[in-house]
Amino acid sequence: MADAPILTNPLKEMMKAGRVALGMNVRLARSGDIARIAKSTGHDFIFIDGQHAIFTLETIAHIAHTALGCGITPLARVKSVDDQDVQVLLDNGVMGIVYPDVNTAAEARRAVARAKFPPVGRRSAAGAYPMFDYRPVPASQTVSALNDATLVVCMIETPEGVNNVEEIAKVDGVDVIHIGSNDLLTAMGKPGQFGDPEGAKAIDRVIATTVANGKIAGMGGDRYLPRQVEYIKKGARFITTNSEIAFIMAEATRVTTELRRALGEK
Repeated sequence: MADAPILTNPLKEMMKAGRVALGMNVRLARSGDIARIAKSTGHDFIFIDGQHAIFTLETIAHIAHTALGCGITPLARVKSVDDQDVQVLLDNGVMGIVYPDVNTAAEARRAVARAKFPPVGRRSAAGAYPMFDYRPVPASQTVSALNDATLVVCMIETPEGVNNVEEIAKVDGVDVIHIGSNDLLTAMGKPGQFGDPEGAKAIDRVIATTVANGKIAGMGGDRYLPRQVEYIKKGARFITTNSEIAFIMAEATRVTTELRRALGEK
């Protein structure tokens, strides 16, 4: 009987099995409790936003550790494919890196190289890892297990990225090609015009190309439920629902609006 794997990434496994994974963007929270909240509200992963929010590395690590403990996959978005923090994030609990603004196959290869150990990439070996509860694991097993479990997500956010998606999707080691529809539409000169025919055509191209190359297609930015469902029907499996900021604002606004209406206030 073959030995059980020493490490798995539930997010990666569920998407490989054809299931849709839902993730919460984390921008405001600085406590690991956000991972438990995301899990309790039906999410499969958290997307800690180190591109647009100000986090310390230590805070990201604390959130990631809590996520590992409650069975939700922690991912972190970095600033670019050349971000020096990829190494330390992966050494301290993060199970996948989201790279923004990937426009070429060369950039995608750099993204993979930062996240994977040799011979796939050039990640440095740290020794003890929280993913293994700091247990001593032979280096050969550590490298293999972490290479298999670490998720590499490349975001397409510009017309250049769309035009090069066929080459990007062929890069070994890229697991997910995630469409940042907000930035994509802005780069197309159509900020906020979700559902625009030209934008929809670009999104369809990315999803179809990604799926055809055996990768996971992702979709974010467009929160309109009927369109989200259509993208999922077309093959998207990695879906960011919204940020914890948006969830707090929506529910707080709903409650205060209903209460003031009940009191007869405008």
